Parts: sequence; C-alpha cells; structure tokens
Amino acid sequence: MAVGKEIRGKIKSVENTKKITKAMEMVAASKMRKAQDRMRAARPYSEKIRIITANLSQANQEYKHPFLVTQSQSKAVGIIVVTTDKGLCGGMNTNVLRLVTNKLREVEGHGCKIQAVAIGNKGLGFLNRIGAKVPAHVVHLGDTPHLEKLIGPVKVLLDAYQEGQLDAVYLCYTKFINTMKQEPTVEQLLPLTADRLTLKPSEQAWDYLYEPDPQSVIDELLVRYVEALIFQSVAENMASEQSARMVAMKSATDNAGNVINELKLIYNKTRQAAITKELSEIVAGAAAV
Repeated sequence: MAVGKEIRGKIKSVENTKKITKAMEMVAASKMRKAQDRMRAARPYSEKIRIITANLSQANQEYKHPFLVTQSQSKAVGIIVVTTDKGLCGGMNTNVLRLVTNKLREVEGHGCKIQAVAIGNKGLGFLNRIGAKVPAHVVHLGDTPHLEKLIGPVKVLLDAYQEGQLDAVYLCYTKFINTMKQEPTVEQLLPLTADRLTLKPSEQAWDYLYEPDPQSVIDELLVRYVEALIFQSVAENMASEQSARMVAMKSATDNAGNVINELKLIYNKTRQAAITKELSEIVAGAAAV
C-alpha cells in the first residue's frame, strides 16, 4: 500500500493548502469591504474639487497654470505606475503592466524618453527589470493609502512637468468596476484634459472672490486636484486588489476541493484494487492446498 500512502500524503497536503486559501479569501473579503467604502468616500471629494477647479479655470482666462498648458519641447514623458505590494491577486498586475508596456513602446516610438514613478512593489520590480529610469518610488503602503506618503515621489514628476522637463504625465492603475470586474486604465494626468475641466449642464458656474489673488488660489487648487486624482487612483487600485485576491483565493479553494475529490477517488480505487488482489491470492492459495 505504498501507493496509497503516497496518495494520502498528497490529499493531506492539498487540504492544508485549501485551509490557507480559504483563510486568505475570508481576510480579503473583510479588507475588500473597507477598501470599497474608502474608495467611494473619496469620490465625492474628487468630483467636488474638479467642479471648483473647472469654475476657476474658466473664470480666469488671462492666467494659465502650467498644468493646463500643453508642452512639446522636452521630448520626455512621465508615467506613474500604480500596482500592488503583494501578489496572489490573479492577473490584476499582469494586465496593468501589459498596458504600461504598450504605452512605453508607443512613447519610445515617438522618440521620447521615459521617467517613471512606481507606487507598489510589483510595479517597481517591473520597471527595474526593463531598465526604466525611476527617480522616485513608494512601497509598503499597507491597507490604507496615505496622501503624505504619495506626495513626495509624485511631486518629482509634477515639478519636472511644471519646469518644462516633461511633455506629459500619464497615470496607470486598475479601476474598480465591481467585485468581479477590475479594469486596467491608462489616463493622461498632465496636461489636464478639457473633458476633466468641462462643466456639465447640471453644474452651475460661480463667480469667486479670490484671497489673496486669483493666481495663488488657482496654483494651490490645481496641485490639490492632481494629488486628489492620484490618491483616488491608489484607492481604486487597493479596492481592486482585495476584490481580485478574494476571487482568486475562492477559485483556488474550489480547485483544491476538486483535486481532493479526485485524489480520494484514485485512493479508493487503488485501495479496492489492492484488497481484490489480496483476496485473489488467498483464494488461489487455498485452492492450491
């Protein structure tokens, strides 16, 4: 019964793996709810600051912030790659990094250089492997994004664009659609596109009194708006991570159950065959006597 002992060992090993994946599924489900609530709570803030920014940019036509001006002299492009710190979340990181690869090829095809900022361990490892220039990065964000940790690395690209060293800045992350669907996205962060700063018919334009002056208010507000967009992308990516991990671990748990059932069936067949063989030998021996 050496074969049967080996199969029992495999069954025990798969059962232990199933317990781990089931526990990870439950943990991801708990974190997913908190991440989704955090992401949805940040959306109204991002939308409100967008409306105020749109109003201010339209109300003061004589001043244009550098974030609103298209530049094309430096032949360099910045890209912010938002990924997870940990794996075991299905093809989420693979999908967004595939989009990043396509964008890098497109940018390099136009003769532009790349400067990248990595948010998350997986993106940092990918950018280092392909030899991209990474002037700043941030990892180990935990389960809750903190704006003060994001501002430093991202400010490197924002300042470079403001000084005319970059022609554009792109933001790559995984957008949360629902628990079963997460969509990898590449968006142009700078210069701010017209569709971001266009007022909808239901949004009323307002006149403002500026203190101390319009330029100072617009400068400060546009920086806050860009930071809000980056924070929202990280919150969306974290919600997508927990959802993808929960689905992946549930699939792994189900697959482990199927493997256990198959191994038990093989074990029972092997055991039955061994018993039948022993009975045949006993009967043959009795007949010979």
